[in-house]
Amino acid sequence: MTSLGIPQDLISIVVPAYNEADGIAEFDRRLSDVRAKLAERSEVIYVDDGSGDGTFAILRSLRERDPTISIVNLSRNFGKEIALTAGLDHSHGEAVIILDADLQDPPELIPTLIKRWRESQADVVFAQRCSRAGESWFKRATAFGFYRVINAVSAQSVPVDTGDFRLLSRRAVDAVKMFREQHRFMKGLFAWIGFRQIAVPYQRDRRFIGNSKWNYWRLWNLSLEGITSFSIAPLKVATYLGLFTATFAILYGTYMIGRTIFFGNPVAGYPSLLVIILFLGGVQLVSLGIIGEYVGRVFNETKRRPLYFVDAMLPGRPAETTGPSLSADTYQETDEAVVEHTAGRDVKATVDNRV
Repeated sequence: MTSLGIPQDLISIVVPAYNEADGIAEFDRRLSDVRAKLAERSEVIYVDDGSGDGTFAILRSLRERDPTISIVNLSRNFGKEIALTAGLDHSHGEAVIILDADLQDPPELIPTLIKRWRESQADVVFAQRCSRAGESWFKRATAFGFYRVINAVSAQSVPVDTGDFRLLSRRAVDAVKMFREQHRFMKGLFAWIGFRQIAVPYQRDRRFIGNSKWNYWRLWNLSLEGITSFSIAPLKVATYLGLFTATFAILYGTYMIGRTIFFGNPVAGYPSLLVIILFLGGVQLVSLGIIGEYVGRVFNETKRRPLYFVDAMLPGRPAETTGPSLSADTYQETDEAVVEHTAGRDVKATVDNRV
């Protein structure tokens, strides 16, 4: 145990899950095989993001066989970004590894992440995709474009071709936990905290089973979250577009006045007038839409609502290896704990302790 109460040589593995009942057992099997070979102690924190397909029941059965598994069952589906935050809030290790449960990010890469972290003394070791197996050309193209666009308009660069699969030191985790904003783009927050960050290239696998929960509409909204969270470039575009339109209108008005004075003013055609009106109306609506995106996010932040509520918290205990053990007071097994998160603090409503 460090002077700050952080367990030494403990790796926390945070896994958000939403309707992963078909593949979560296979994921846990592969993850357990990897953990068994680690020199460090480890714990797994599954965050069930309001699944409706029996994922929570399967996680409970896995925990019965493996007491090193903790389960955070959210009260409803809050979205992956919030589920990641909940997992970080409940982690205890000196390093935290984040990966998805669909097996596109191979658990077998975890030892490499830990090795690079210890060798480089970096605070963030992120897995960078060299390929994206099983994804359509359109999704690969839009992902390629998104990372380039957000880096072009944002003052803080986001590592390209990088998802949430990464290792964070305790210092990095504590920094990320300070952000309590509602509209969260975790990849951007991981980059924004700074510190030393290095990449580990890897080949991304196909999804083990089922379909991705991220349809194109949800990906579009996530893209908007990323751009509006880290850039005001869209507002500047609306400003410049309005300035350009106004300048063009002044110049065109000057031309029409001169033409009328010197050549008279024959009856103008209505099609050109209709096109101009529709164009100006479109510019105004787009500008209002951009402003509305930012105003809506400001409105949501001013309400100061909790990020999430926990329906059930089933803590585990870290796997024992040669590292120092934690005291029984630090990890106490419970059947169920309902936790309300308000103002960054946990208020436990019910706890059924077993002796």
